[in-house]
Amino acid sequence: MHYNFTTFIGRFEPFHNGHMAVVRRALETCDRLIVLVGSAQSARSTRNPFSAAEREVMIRAALGTDADRVIIRHLVDHLYNEGAWQADVQEHVAAAITESGKSPADVRIGLIGHNKDESSWYLHAFPQWDLIEVPFATTLSATELRRHLFAADEGALRLVQANVPQAVHETLLAFKKSKTFNLLADEQRHIDGYKAAWDAAPYPPTFVTVDAVIVHSGHVLLVKRGAHPGKGLWALPGGFLNPEETLLQAAIRELKEETRIKLPVPVLKGSLKGRQVFDDPDRSQRGRTITHAFYFEFTSGDLPAVRGSDDAARARWVPLAEARRLREHLFEDHFFILEHFLGTA
Repeated sequence: MHYNFTTFIGRFEPFHNGHMAVVRRALETCDRLIVLVGSAQSARSTRNPFSAAEREVMIRAALGTDADRVIIRHLVDHLYNEGAWQADVQEHVAAAITESGKSPADVRIGLIGHNKDESSWYLHAFPQWDLIEVPFATTLSATELRRHLFAADEGALRLVQANVPQAVHETLLAFKKSKTFNLLADEQRHIDGYKAAWDAAPYPPTFVTVDAVIVHSGHVLLVKRGAHPGKGLWALPGGFLNPEETLLQAAIRELKEETRIKLPVPVLKGSLKGRQVFDDPDRSQRGRTITHAFYFEFTSGDLPAVRGSDDAARARWVPLAEARRLREHLFEDHFFILEHFLGTA
């Protein structure tokens, strides 16, 4: 079967030889290949160290002259809203086809990928496109490559070189000389130490945390993280549940500890408008972490005084319009928590 367009969706953190094998196979099936680079506009982390623009450069450099047949578009995440993500994929594919001078209704479209595990659910989310399954390529995964990239020994770097195209390897070497890399490498060491402290546990731990979404007069209260992980990123006030408290008590305690907000506990409890569990398995690099978010709302009035405290370097009331633009600067899945309560997408 030959297609006018074939679509390949991935995060490409980084683009490796397995991805290259899929691209080569895809180009055999179609006139033009549409590559959707996922997790665009995400804050940099050890899981997402590269911007979408940087990943696009890697892909184009690796493809060489074949890049002329490839259309690359940046795809943002919508955690906890698969329908919104599917709609974005459909819109990107339709736009790419239209910009190529074709009508989406008049072309044959394929979707290519490897059905490896539960994370491959998206391959079956677009029944209007033919699925092109490809076998597993013998290469280290992107997760393994990131771990080796942040390691200090030369052997790990040679493993990276052996599993990525040469152009990508050159990009990674340049990245290792940047301040961004050094910050992420420090974060990886922190995460490794955190996980090592739990090595003696009989089974992998599941952590319970709380977050406070407090909106007052068109502003949302955010804190700037003062320590790893996510050092320097904005976040919702929150933290880990203590054994002797309820979830709501923990959320209010963390809110007060991190922001010193001048609102009495009864007033906060009276302003509670909603609560929701957020449990994406990959939401935290520290391990399986389930958070309970509490939404407090004050429709009008002067903004209460706040200041950073505890492990928050700063606390600030952020206008909701500005919060919409902070996707690349918010810790973990906190943008999507705001998106759930406030519709900031």
